[in-house]
Amino acid sequence: MVIPIAVVYGDGVGPEIMEATLLILHQAKVSLAIESVEAGEKAYKKHWVNGVADSAWSVLSRVNAILKAPIYTPSGTGYHSVNVSMRKRLGLYANIRPVLSYYPFVSSAKPNVDVVIIRENEEGAYTGVEYRRSYNLLESIRSITIFNSIRISSYAFEYAKTFGRKKVDCLVKDNIMKMTDGCFYESFQGVSKRYPEISNGKYIVDIGMARLAAKPEDFDVIVTTNLYGDIASDIAAEITGSVGMAGSANIGDNSAMFEAVHGTAPDIAGKNIANPSGLLNAAIMMLLHLGLYDKAAVIQNAWLRTIESGMHTADINGEKTVKLLGTKEFAAEVINNLGMMPRVLPKVSYDNVCNVSVANYEDSLATAIKTEKRELLGADIQVANDGKFDSEFTADKIASRINTIINENVSLCVIFCKGLNIWPKLYEYKGLHDCCVLRMANSSVGQSVSYKDLVMCIDKFKAIGLITTKIDFLFSFDGKPGFAFAEEY
Repeated sequence: MVIPIAVVYGDGVGPEIMEATLLILHQAKVSLAIESVEAGEKAYKKHWVNGVADSAWSVLSRVNAILKAPIYTPSGTGYHSVNVSMRKRLGLYANIRPVLSYYPFVSSAKPNVDVVIIRENEEGAYTGVEYRRSYNLLESIRSITIFNSIRISSYAFEYAKTFGRKKVDCLVKDNIMKMTDGCFYESFQGVSKRYPEISNGKYIVDIGMARLAAKPEDFDVIVTTNLYGDIASDIAAEITGSVGMAGSANIGDNSAMFEAVHGTAPDIAGKNIANPSGLLNAAIMMLLHLGLYDKAAVIQNAWLRTIESGMHTADINGEKTVKLLGTKEFAAEVINNLGMMPRVLPKVSYDNVCNVSVANYEDSLATAIKTEKRELLGADIQVANDGKFDSEFTADKIASRINTIINENVSLCVIFCKGLNIWPKLYEYKGLHDCCVLRMANSSVGQSVSYKDLVMCIDKFKAIGLITTKIDFLFSFDGKPGFAFAEEY
C-alpha cells in the first residue's frame, strides 16, 4: 500500500538533509506518495505571514503525515512561526521528543539518558498573544485549558503503556501559578488514577530541570506544558552530545507532523556537512505512526550500526569516530547497513508495539465542559497614565481620586502592580511607573455586581486622567473564585 505524505524541504540545511532522508526511505523500499508543499523563507517572501502558502493547507490536511525539515522564521513583528501555525491549525496537540545517549560512540556528558519528553503543543506561553498596554508595560497571555491538560496527560500515559515505560513525571510551577499550572497538575493527577500500573511523580519545574541535567537517568517519560517542554527537551538533547540527532513528532487526532529538533544552520547550508540524523529519526517516528513497524526497525538498526561503526558527521566527531562523512556519504553508509543489526548498541524491535491510542481521554473530558454556576463578582481594570511618570501617579492618590467618582454600587478593593497589593498596603510603592490594576467590586463584599456598573467605571476613570487599557471580569464558579488574589506584604 502506498501512503501519501507531505514533505516540506525547509530552509538552510533543510533541503540537503531531506534529500538524504528520503533517499534512505526509498532504498528501504518504504512505499510513500510524496507531495512537496511550499513553506518557509520563500513563502514569507511572497507575503504569506505564517510562512505557508494558502494552497498548501489542503495538502497538509489531507495527507497521512507531514515530514518537515527546519524552517527559518523572520525576526520582527508581522510574521508567525510555521511550526506554531501548523500545530494550531492542524490541531497537533502533543509534541513527543525521545532523547537517548549513544555512548561511547557519541560523546555524552551523561551516558545513560533514555527519556521521552511529551509537551502540550497548542497552549501555554507559545500562543503568541501579546499586547503593549502602556508606554512601559508589555504583556504576554499564557492560557491553559482543562481539556488539553487532560488530553496531553492521557497521551503521556498511553505512550508509556504502548512503549513499555514505567513512570511518567509531571513538571509544573503550581507553587506560583496556582491556577494555570495547578489546573495542569490536577488534570495529570486525575488521569494517573486510570493507570495504576505506571508510576507517576511531580517536580516543580526549576528543580525538575536541574535534576534532568544532573541525573537524567531518574526520568522515563516527562509530560509538561509548552514552554517548559521545549526547554527540557533541549537540555536533554544537549547532554546526550548532539541536538542534531534528535527527532520530534507533533501528533493530533487527524494529522501528524515529524521534524528534526535542530534549526536551519544557514552557516553550513550547501556544504554537504550537515547531519541528517535528526530528520531521519523523525522519519522513523513517522513510520511508527503510520504502522510501518518493520520498516522503522530496519532503518533505525541500520542507523545505529552506522553510528557505532564510527561513520560520523562533523558535529559528532569524537574518540570513537573512524571517518568523517558528508551528508550524502552518511546517508549512503546507512543504506549500505540496511538489513544489518548494531553489534554493541541495543537493537530495536517493534514487534509488540501498536499506535498510541488516546481514546480513553474522552470520558475524562466531561470534567472540562461541566456546567457550573457562574457569578460576576467584579473586574480587574488596568489603567495607565500614558507614560507620564509624574508624582500624581501613586497608589494613595489614585485611590483618593477614584473614591470621589465611583457610584454607590461599586467600590475600589485593591490596587495592585505586577501581582503585588500596593493599596491599601504599600502606599509608597516605588515600582508603579505608568500602569496598575484596579480591582472593582460590589460595595457589599462578596456580592454580585452588574456589567453596567463595572463598564461605567471606564468613562469615570477617563475623567480623572486614567486610560483604561484592559478589563478582566472576575467570576466565581460554584462559589469558588475564578481569579487570583493580589500578593500581600
